[in-house]
Amino acid sequence: MEPSGGDSGASQRAALRTFLDGRATVLEASEAASMAPAAFLDLADRVRAADDADRVGDRPEITVVIPMFDEEPNVGPLLAELIPVLEPIGTYEVIFVDDCSRDRSREVVLEARAENPNVKLVELARNFGHQGALSAGYDHARGRAVVVMDADLQDTPAVITQMVERWREGYDVVYAVREKRKEGAILRASFFVFYRLLQRISEVDLPLDSGDFCLLDRKVVEAMRSLPEANRFLRGLRGWVGFRQTGITYERAARHSGETKYSIRGRVRFAIDGLLSFSDVPLRLASYAGFLTLFAAMLYLIVAIVAWLIGGEVVRGWTSIIFVVLVAGGVQLLILGVFGEYLSRIYQETKRRPPYVLRATHGAAYDAPGADRG
Repeated sequence: MEPSGGDSGASQRAALRTFLDGRATVLEASEAASMAPAAFLDLADRVRAADDADRVGDRPEITVVIPMFDEEPNVGPLLAELIPVLEPIGTYEVIFVDDCSRDRSREVVLEARAENPNVKLVELARNFGHQGALSAGYDHARGRAVVVMDADLQDTPAVITQMVERWREGYDVVYAVREKRKEGAILRASFFVFYRLLQRISEVDLPLDSGDFCLLDRKVVEAMRSLPEANRFLRGLRGWVGFRQTGITYERAARHSGETKYSIRGRVRFAIDGLLSFSDVPLRLASYAGFLTLFAAMLYLIVAIVAWLIGGEVVRGWTSIIFVVLVAGGVQLLILGVFGEYLSRIYQETKRRPPYVLRATHGAAYDAPGADRG
């Protein structure tokens, strides 16, 4: 739906597109359209609703969501491999979510969009992290199936063909299992321990060695979008929602260019989010640690009393006292730390802040939840 008629209609259309793409404020756009702000907003709402209705009836077969942060040298090679894989599948769109990159990642995507309108861009207002960028991608993906992959070519585009085959066989979730990794030995070992620990203590079934690289049916995307969490561990939520799931193995490649943007601190925070989001085992372990400390203190007291009864005196020395105090204090601080992590997450949830804020979109638009399951 567009306004019509002469020069004024042309100026209104231009102002509307500028506003709907996030490139102008309502005051700037209404002034350019020579309209009162209230009337302009009403017109914009009607245009947006009409656009949404058009999109619902014309969903692409597949959407690929790619979060990126400083991936300028990888965007071109990724598209060169990805587009030939998608074209035989059917209609498609590729949505890059720019997590406030500092290099020319945004410009490279826009250059690609000028040549291929199926390439789209969602810009975040600041760096919201990988999970926030993925959430933005889910909200703007219109495909009947949605694939999530990284921008660094570690997730091989050719695997998408196998994912689509399993999806068409009736599976709702097809996740990629990393058979081999090209990272260093320490990083591989840390991932090995993390995934097995998470599976061991989690309340949901989380497949080993599977990351965010996956294909989701439309109804799975809608189910995940309906969840209200502010702290999102999306690969865990993918397991929590259920549906028919299967995995395919692949060899995870080395980065095409550049270095990983995940710092050690970021990886630790991500691991803690995963452990605490789907398990209350740390709370139970804190309780067990408290009981063990109390038991050790009582045992030490009994030993001291028996020694006094037998020998007439208690063995004197600061070492044992300091040891007991340090152990008890350390356990108490550990327990408080566990409680603090859970309380922090409760606090974050009560604020009800969104997982991301948009700066602008180019070709992509928010997909109204539940409008059409495709």
